[in-house]
Amino acid sequence: MATFNFNGKRIYYETHGEGKPIVLLNGIMMSTKSWGIFVDSLSKDNRLILLDFLDQGQSDRLESNYSHDIQVEVLRELIIELGYDKVNIAGISYGAEIALNFAVKYGQMLERLVIFNASCKTSPWLKDIGEAWNLSADQPLNYYLTAIPTIYSPAFYNNNYDFMKKRQVLLTTTVFSDKGFMEAMIRLTKSSESYNLEEQLNQVKTRTLIVSGEHDMITPKEEQYKLHQLLANSEHILIPGAGHASMYEKPALFVTLILGFVNTKSLDMSIL
Repeated sequence: MATFNFNGKRIYYETHGEGKPIVLLNGIMMSTKSWGIFVDSLSKDNRLILLDFLDQGQSDRLESNYSHDIQVEVLRELIIELGYDKVNIAGISYGAEIALNFAVKYGQMLERLVIFNASCKTSPWLKDIGEAWNLSADQPLNYYLTAIPTIYSPAFYNNNYDFMKKRQVLLTTTVFSDKGFMEAMIRLTKSSESYNLEEQLNQVKTRTLIVSGEHDMITPKEEQYKLHQLLANSEHILIPGAGHASMYEKPALFVTLILGFVNTKSLDMSIL
């Protein structure tokens, strides 16, 4: 649990365990605290590195709008701060898209990349979803009902409805009632509006695993099919039954996919 300075802003990060480094990047509403249930498994034989981007968690807030580029530079400074030449990166949604941006600009600093529930660009569909979130940002219950149900698959949401109702009370009375948090959420959401790597991903040579949720309503599985086509050195997996928050719906599989892909050595099939 530490911080470093980035252009006068305090950036919060955590490291857990020892071994091959895995930097795990937050989704847009997440923070380092969101990964609590995964820390022990992901750090058992690896060094797990968690990061709060600007406007997230315990890192400093910004005052004006920005693009993904600033978060890419935060990520680069973290890797330099920790003394690594190369790391493995896993990210979901917003964090996965920052990871893809990073791969385009600083691919030489990457060993392997794991991308969950992301796209190559912000489509009109996704932009309008973000705008709907922002328009309800001053109304906690409306924000919850606009943003949260579609993050999960219908089956998960319905089968865990008592849990979701408790989450609704917690989020609407604390997090979504926090003016500073909601202002940061608006900026984070707007930072994705200009995201478009469609013409640049052919530059990425990093070995990459792309993971889709069958019932992802935020970044539909077709978005990951396209990523797979654009990334020459990639593999693609579809998680049956999962929505956008695949790490919470299928936590054991989430951990297995990251550790398996990062830690398995390249296999020489020519010796068979």
